[in-house]
Amino acid sequence: MLAVHLISFFFSKLQEDPTKKVDRFLHAMRLHDDQLIDISARFQAEMKKGLSAESSAAAAVKMLPTHVRSTPDGSEKGQFLALDLGGSKFKVLQVKVREGMGVRKGGVEMEEKIYPMSKELFNGRAPELFDHVSESLKDFLHVKNISLDKKHPLAFTFSFPCEQTRLDKGLLLSWSKNCRARGLQGKDVVQALREAIDRTGGMDIEVLAMVNDTVATMMTCGFDDQYCDVGLIIGTGTNACYMEELRHVDLVEGDEGRMCVNTEWGGFGDDGALSDYITEFDQDVDATSINPGKQIFEKMVSGMYLGELVRLVVLKMAKLGQLFDGLVPDALRTKGKITTAHVAAMEEYKNGLKNTRDILVELGLNPSQDDCVAVQHVSTIVSFRSSNLVAAGLAAILTRIKQNRHLRALRITVGVDGTMYKTHPQYAKRLHKVVRRLLPECQVRFVLSDSGSSKGAALVTAVAQRLASRKRQVDETLAPFKLSQEQLQLVKATMRAGLEAGLKNKGPSAVKMLPSYVYHTPDGTERGKYLALDLGGTNFRAMLVKFKKGLQNNTRLYHKIYTVPLEIMQGTGEELFDHLAQYVSDFLDYMGMKKAHLPAGFTFSFPCEQTAIDTGILVSWTKGFKATDCEGHDVVNLLREAIKRRNEYDLDIVAVVNDTVGTMMSCAYEDPQCEVGLIAGTGSNACYMEELKNIEKIRQKKQKTEGDEETPEMCINTEWGGLGDDGSLDDIITPFDAEVDHNSVNSGKQRFEKLTSGMYLGEIVREVLLDLTRGGLLFRGRVTETLKTPGIFQTKYLSQIESDRLALLQVRSILQHLGLNSTCDDSIIVKEVCGAVSRRAAELCGAGMAAVVDKIRENRGLDHLNITVGVDGALYKLHPHFSGVLQETTRVLAPQCNVTFLPSEEGSGKGAALITAVARQKRDR
Repeated sequence: MLAVHLISFFFSKLQEDPTKKVDRFLHAMRLHDDQLIDISARFQAEMKKGLSAESSAAAAVKMLPTHVRSTPDGSEKGQFLALDLGGSKFKVLQVKVREGMGVRKGGVEMEEKIYPMSKELFNGRAPELFDHVSESLKDFLHVKNISLDKKHPLAFTFSFPCEQTRLDKGLLLSWSKNCRARGLQGKDVVQALREAIDRTGGMDIEVLAMVNDTVATMMTCGFDDQYCDVGLIIGTGTNACYMEELRHVDLVEGDEGRMCVNTEWGGFGDDGALSDYITEFDQDVDATSINPGKQIFEKMVSGMYLGELVRLVVLKMAKLGQLFDGLVPDALRTKGKITTAHVAAMEEYKNGLKNTRDILVELGLNPSQDDCVAVQHVSTIVSFRSSNLVAAGLAAILTRIKQNRHLRALRITVGVDGTMYKTHPQYAKRLHKVVRRLLPECQVRFVLSDSGSSKGAALVTAVAQRLASRKRQVDETLAPFKLSQEQLQLVKATMRAGLEAGLKNKGPSAVKMLPSYVYHTPDGTERGKYLALDLGGTNFRAMLVKFKKGLQNNTRLYHKIYTVPLEIMQGTGEELFDHLAQYVSDFLDYMGMKKAHLPAGFTFSFPCEQTAIDTGILVSWTKGFKATDCEGHDVVNLLREAIKRRNEYDLDIVAVVNDTVGTMMSCAYEDPQCEVGLIAGTGSNACYMEELKNIEKIRQKKQKTEGDEETPEMCINTEWGGLGDDGSLDDIITPFDAEVDHNSVNSGKQRFEKLTSGMYLGEIVREVLLDLTRGGLLFRGRVTETLKTPGIFQTKYLSQIESDRLALLQVRSILQHLGLNSTCDDSIIVKEVCGAVSRRAAELCGAGMAAVVDKIRENRGLDHLNITVGVDGALYKLHPHFSGVLQETTRVLAPQCNVTFLPSEEGSGKGAALITAVARQKRDR
């Protein structure tokens, strides 16, 4: 029986527990994790809407671009004036940013003065408000003995929603925080400030940047923490900003890099997105505000409204008789009598209940202990809901950043400012705990802004100056790579002169113009089985090609690729050709054709002097080869002798073919108008069908060449990579090109190829990056051993980095793979360097091609020429922009030629087989 009485006693006490009573009354304000996840998802959807050009105008969450493109890196420096206009306090400051040694070693010194701002100023005419700001600025200069004659850069923190079109231009969208000065909405705030400074007179001020206080907070904390990419204000008002990928910010041109976006999240819910979470107390607060229906989220969260929410809850509970025995004094009915400072005081750990009693007594109440506990709990629930909602919004932002960066886990710092966060005893802890619970996979650090938004505004200006200075220096470095139309016309003319000189039989020529003894392009009647061998670089390819009788474009190919080791490329000639003979043996075994006596074509992609279709004297090695005892020798004989030494199989080597000629022949099989071949890959070269009468090397031998009477043309392998070996390109060769040439195995040779081919472009980029890093413009000035390693930056990285589909985070991943720890800004510059080097290469190839096709047109006496160029090479096929720039340059420089570029599908191997087939048909007749 005693036990029953005890249970009844404790149950009655539980029923009387004032916190339980409040919990039931405010159950709609007690948000659980599933509700917070739902709110977070809704906020993510609103962010997406605000970033889109199609929906941003109607978006409640404005997602305003700030034109702040970088957080500090520690190298900022300078002296700045700063104005901070955001609420009841207005500050003027002088901020000195000292450059440090390395990242974030600098320091910031500030002197400030606070000037009073009356309600009349904030609610009067805008010119009067800004005149007061300007006069306060002049007074500050006088008080601090700052020269009035010197020009002073100024940063302006303006903590109201603005649409910025530049860093120094912002149109006021709407006033908030009970401010509503007339005549400014929709107008440029910076211009209003400049006009006020002019009216005041006597100052030389340059307003460089206007910054929202949230952005300034992020920048302040970012100066000390490189992971700080989010700013958060929880004070009189509330807002958040973060670094968004520029490709997602539709309202700003460009897609490279990042930009800070000011979410203006106080408007979340203005379109009804939070209607099922809004209580009757929120509705009452909104209805009596100066902007009903606006800033709904801010009214649920910020310090300006929390005290009023608590008052309205307590008032209703008192009216219902649940508090103070139903007593409702006039003070409790008066708006503003309970403030957010009261809420914070009520929640103090040790003195909270005493503070609650004191506050209630001031309101004319005589509260019981239970009344005090209940009112304290009301404060806790209201402020807890605030921190929960902020956590949900912050979780949405962090989730978006994590998704943007394609990360499973995120390490990030949030810079925070605002009186709620700073002074409320439990607020920060609750916020941290909920964010980490909602995002367990993220390592989130919160850093309190120690110097307010003014320091951040100055840092925004300092960063902008740093970026502008760096851009100027990078542009100056890359300027020599940007060729004018006049320079390209000169390259075309130089190439044309080189073509003409090479055709003559008078002394050496930089452009070799080697006869190929290929007189015909395919006609579709070719048939049979042919072996094609292809040595074009580090790979050797053996191919069996079958042409079916009478069926043009019906070909079967079988091939294997072998890698030639560097020690063989640069060893003895005998070792090299023995290796090639071994590869052929392996391929014939693979095909089960070891005993077949096949006709073969040998694609040999190095400059050769040919005296017949099956004879090629190596003029010089290129592409890193330097095997001994080969130059000046017939490469066909070298291969035949290696095959004899193996004594395993026999081949009828009918033709030796340059890869460029093979490419032309392969494409001519598809398109009869193809009379030019182009290689844009590891090497760079072109060939074309030239009239025999112009080839003095052939004509002056006074011997009957096969087909002279019947075939007036022969394919000429230009070997245009040698253009410039005579100094004719010195005007466009940069110091970086000179360094690459100096470090190559054939210094002073193949100068045009070293400007245009895949073997060298990556190395040119590395030299530029090394120079920029030494100048402190990249990688924080840290020259790593990786960056000093020749060949580490392969040309394939240019194709990857310049891909339009590749985000900058992926560019950073490529650089990190190379041991280069880059920032987002570094990645932008690396991409710009790659673009400058590859574009110049494509333009130079286009200028060379324009010279070739114009020569063909003039040879034939045509006003207009339609012609196809067969193309092969990884640079042309894989680089995202090379082919387009090449084609456009050719079109502009050769306007009387309609040039179609046809990529070769099977490369030069099929072309070698076709040349072999054509030559064998001629031989067998």
